[in-house]
Amino acid sequence: MCPSIEVADIFRAAGPAYRVAHAGHLSLIQLKVMSAIEQCRTAALGGHIEACEDCGQWRIAYNSCRTRHCPKCQGAAARTWLAEREADLLLVGYFHVVFTLPTEVADMAFHNKALVYDLLFRAAAEAMMTIAADPKHLGARIGITAVLHTWSSAMSHHPHVHMIVPTAASRLAEAAGFRRV
Repeated sequence: MCPSIEVADIFRAAGPAYRVAHAGHLSLIQLKVMSAIEQCRTAALGGHIEACEDCGQWRIAYNSCRTRHCPKCQGAAARTWLAEREADLLLVGYFHVVFTLPTEVADMAFHNKALVYDLLFRAAAEAMMTIAADPKHLGARIGITAVLHTWSSAMSHHPHVHMIVPTAASRLAEAAGFRRV
């Protein structure tokens, strides 16, 4: 079995060269997150000794960074959140719908986040509800779960809203060209 590689291992190995190669293009927040993940559960953040009262065995446990982006620190919280959301799901299939801002508008959003992101949410929800209400498509009111993502997987500014729509609205989604997930 291969040893597991963690994000922190990759950041420690390739992070310094990546930061040099992308100097001026990484935000202060991105740099802080990378640094926190690199230092998470290492001596750099200090630690404490855990000891078994029964056998006397002890070990050093290093402190975590507690950064919300850290997979080690937030892994358990993410799994708990996911389980809670899954418990809320209806016993139907769902469609995944994404609304993305054009690059020109995304550039404006970077400097006017609250205003533009609010408009994006409202426009996306209104579009889905308007199409759903049309008797040619579904003729019904629908429920939507929407989440805003502001960065792409490549860590570039890319505001978009992910929507999850129950297949009870399948005629709407299929008419709009979406596929079942």
